[in-house]
Amino acid sequence: MRLKDKVAIITGAASGMGRSAAEIFVREGAKVVITDLLEQEGEELAQFIRNNGGHALFIPHDVTQEEAWASVVRKTVDQFGQINALVNNAGISGFVPDVLSLEYFDRMMAVNTRSVFLGMKAVVPELKKAGGGSIVNMSSIAGFNGFALQHMGYNAAKAANRLLTRAAATEYGKDGIRVNSVAPGLMPPMRTSVATADPKVRAKIFERVPLGRGGRVDEAANAILFLTSDEASYITGVDLVVDGGYLAA
Repeated sequence: MRLKDKVAIITGAASGMGRSAAEIFVREGAKVVITDLLEQEGEELAQFIRNNGGHALFIPHDVTQEEAWASVVRKTVDQFGQINALVNNAGISGFVPDVLSLEYFDRMMAVNTRSVFLGMKAVVPELKKAGGGSIVNMSSIAGFNGFALQHMGYNAAKAANRLLTRAAATEYGKDGIRVNSVAPGLMPPMRTSVATADPKVRAKIFERVPLGRGGRVDEAANAILFLTSDEASYITGVDLVVDGGYLAA
């Protein structure tokens, strides 16, 4: 098992890529802490994992609030004794006609990027105590190029996550903490997606993807697994793009 007895916090894990990552991590021997605002879905997933012999804890979590992060860390350590990995997966996307909406920009930055900073701030001390560990932050192909189907705040947030990742990798490498990011391409639409949920829009984007299709959530989750596992023990500060070749085209 690639994550045997490792304890991992995965945010936004009640659905989508986060849920897939939680299920894959458990399959590989990890104990997972599922955090999300979707309380029913999160608790159901944790219960499903426990019913099938795995170890899981669900914690309701507003990733934009520092005190909420402190609570997640405390409850994780109380339950499992340590923290070995963090997956900063929680995020929102979407589009509004007013691309210069300050309110929307601030919301995008708070949920997608402030959360990443707060997560690392809260978890790094515990990773140091454990002798090192892994952090995986979620970026996006929208963090590499302008992407008109998203609010520009989303582009900015996902680009910021890439640089936060690299900065943290250089800062905490000496502590045995690896920090990487995963940048998915067009995946099944997020709950907050609008334009990219339109089948006609998706078909148009697929025309640029060399592999000719959208990605599956497990394909992104497997990238997260790889970066978290010891197979990536000499990899830090990288952006692993999972986009079917979109950025290469």
